[in-house]
Amino acid sequence: MATSVLVTRPAGQADELLRALAQAGYASVHHQPMLELVPLKELAAAQRQHVLDLDCYQHVIFISSNAVRFGLECIEDYWPQLPSGIKWYAIGDATARILEARGLSPLSPKEQINSEGLLALPELAQVAGQRVLIVKGTGGRKTLRETLHQREARVDELACYRRACPEMASGSLAELLFRKAVDVVMISSGEGLHNMLTLLSDKESTNFRDIGLVVPSPRVAKLAQQAGFNDVVTAANASDAAMLQALQQWRAGD
Repeated sequence: MATSVLVTRPAGQADELLRALAQAGYASVHHQPMLELVPLKELAAAQRQHVLDLDCYQHVIFISSNAVRFGLECIEDYWPQLPSGIKWYAIGDATARILEARGLSPLSPKEQINSEGLLALPELAQVAGQRVLIVKGTGGRKTLRETLHQREARVDELACYRRACPEMASGSLAELLFRKAVDVVMISSGEGLHNMLTLLSDKESTNFRDIGLVVPSPRVAKLAQQAGFNDVVTAANASDAAMLQALQQWRAGD
């Protein structure tokens, strides 16, 4: 029987994964974002000053492809030609590819595609007194900022978009899972998992406790298990290739 898969990446960011699933032989694949990305209408004065001071930073870090998409839009309003002498960083291959397409040569972790992997790069080991700008969405994890502070860097953050739970009518997510006979859900982040639980009532969540989940990290796996999910497979990282490999592992063990 065909495996029914639900992909939950945000709109505009699932196409490559959907194609990879089709090429791998998954015939029943569906897409329902569990995270909505909304650009900030206007930067606050302090945030705008970070952009104006871009040439004062030694390191600029983009935490995701969304950060590149929204962040460069903000930056290029003030810097049509980006300043030289900056080390640029990307978390994830997709993020790095977008920066490369803009003519930059970003540094990026190859295995551990998260903040911890980025912090392991030698270029960020000795940053005392240096200025670092983290381009991101509002909220999110604090590991990167706190660790760089501990290394005595001067760290600023440019928040250029916000994440939101998608609007869905009550019961519609549960109806989708049931109608499509979804066997496994591919979760992109801890926030995506949280939003999925928000969109399911307590009773609906209980009904789907045995559904398969493919998650991008041990941290998200722990959150899923704490929420009561019984069938969780952890990918090596959040990349399309790693998530697909974890899905294959889930199917092999089913």
